[in-house]
Amino acid sequence: MKALPAVVAAFFLLLPLLHRAGFRFNPTPSLPKGIYRIAPGAPERGDLVSFCLESPVWTSLARERGYVGPGSCPSGLRPLLKRLAGLPGDAVAVTPYDIQITSAAGSACFWPAPARRNDSMGRPLPASSLRAGVIPAGMALVLAGHPGSFDSRFFGFVPLAGMARVEPVCIFEPSTMGN
Repeated sequence: MKALPAVVAAFFLLLPLLHRAGFRFNPTPSLPKGIYRIAPGAPERGDLVSFCLESPVWTSLARERGYVGPGSCPSGLRPLLKRLAGLPGDAVAVTPYDIQITSAAGSACFWPAPARRNDSMGRPLPASSLRAGVIPAGMALVLAGHPGSFDSRFFGFVPLAGMARVEPVCIFEPSTMGN
């Protein structure tokens, strides 16, 4: 039992090294909880991705409410892990029931549960930044299968250039991985 604090301390000392080596940890229900690693290649539709949230409004809210823990992003937050759902040129339609993404080739997919008005603790959320329209050049739509996921349903489109593909290494609990 006395060794446990030393093990925990060693783990937290190793985190920066593991992050630099491309490992990411997901402690949220947005994707299965576990360890992921940066994978080679440019992200494509449907891939799991890691990225830094850049919007000052949403990074402040995430920090204040503890939605995202401290990490290596310029905002001081941990990178987010989500699924790349929409690419530049895709059309996005937002209804009270779902989000429809139609690719430039005409194929469509639906994501349930648009942004909620309150978080899991009942606190009001700012109006969603996601609007219907075409995803602009250089931007992407990131979503997760969990209805309460802190994703593009709230903070809108994110820069595609800052994304990296990730693959699961060790999953601690099963969860819906989304579409």
